[in-house]
Amino acid sequence: MVLNYIWIVFIFAAFVVALVQLVFFGNSQVFTDIMNSTFDSARTGFTISLGLTGILALWMGIMKIGEKGGMIQIFARVVNPLFRRLFPDIPKGHPASGSILLNLSANMLGLDNAATPAGLQAMKELQEINPDKEKASNSMIMFLVLNASGLTLIPVSIMALRATAGATNPADVFIPIMIATFTSTMIGVLAVCLKQRIKIDGVIIGTFGALALLITGMLLMFNRMEQDQVQAISSVAASIILFSVIILFMLGGIRKKVNVYDAFIEGAKEGFNTAIRIVPFLIAILVAVGMFRASGTLDYVIDGLKYAVSSLGFDARWVDGMPTALMKPLSGSGARGMMVDAMNTFGADSFAGRLSGILQGATDTTFYIVAVYLGSIGIKNSRYTIPYALLADLSSIVCAIFVAYLFFG
Repeated sequence: MVLNYIWIVFIFAAFVVALVQLVFFGNSQVFTDIMNSTFDSARTGFTISLGLTGILALWMGIMKIGEKGGMIQIFARVVNPLFRRLFPDIPKGHPASGSILLNLSANMLGLDNAATPAGLQAMKELQEINPDKEKASNSMIMFLVLNASGLTLIPVSIMALRATAGATNPADVFIPIMIATFTSTMIGVLAVCLKQRIKIDGVIIGTFGALALLITGMLLMFNRMEQDQVQAISSVAASIILFSVIILFMLGGIRKKVNVYDAFIEGAKEGFNTAIRIVPFLIAILVAVGMFRASGTLDYVIDGLKYAVSSLGFDARWVDGMPTALMKPLSGSGARGMMVDAMNTFGADSFAGRLSGILQGATDTTFYIVAVYLGSIGIKNSRYTIPYALLADLSSIVCAIFVAYLFFG
């Protein structure tokens, strides 16, 4: 329901702004740009889905081996104390817990190609225990908010882009990103806990405390290294962890005398079908975002915000980084483009350049995640998913601005 309204607002806002530009400013090109954007966005949506087909087939095949070999169930038992509290509707030992863990772990390591198949598998398993097949369950909402909060331990791609843009120290945004992304995750999870009346006990508090210590330790370790060392170590570590998961799944299948090849083929077929199902949902959201952007509506929002902040007598430097923040919930590649544009325009080591990098790493593509994940299982009513996911995004934006001023003045 919420996606329906957002989709309508984006398209109508694009039309109204374009009409104003045509009538009052004589911009006869704007409607052509908007229509061209619809074709480009639709083509991009299909291209993304096509690219996902092979990835989904691969990783859902691996996931099926893990499921039949019992490794998913082992993962589920390991995280059961925490997940039993955050996801009280998931039965004990249900494979959804293991899939959720794999998805969140891949996200934290920046392994997007592995995170999406695990996330789609988790949604499929959550749908199996969902009493209302057209409405998002509490467990689905908690899972999607966790995804939208964008918790990432190693933002390698952002540091690489900053290095390409000529940053003196491309890793100088590492600590601010960690602070902002951890804050958004904590606020998002706690807000959903309050909404769903989940008791915030010692296990939840202890988990967040342990996670804070882990992040602090990583920060202290990486802070002493050069940027190229950080990239090399994190890349190797992520690859080793991912390959180890594959080996563990296969060993589990061999131990249970599962035909791992047939299991892989079975899962790969499911991955292919999933990729086909998400095409309409992906194209729908990308077309609306493309129209909103091509009409110039986003530019007007930024200019208006900068004028309002300056009129109140506040420092408006942070507004130059806001295109990245506003674009990130809509499009990951769009936000990346905004970040690169900010670094090219103001400089990689400028306040806006650094802030855009922090914002890129501290949030996730909320509308993309909600549209694709819920669309893959036919959920029509997202309930309060988007407002609470956007709350996590908002908290990360506020925290990112705060730490940017704290670290870079």
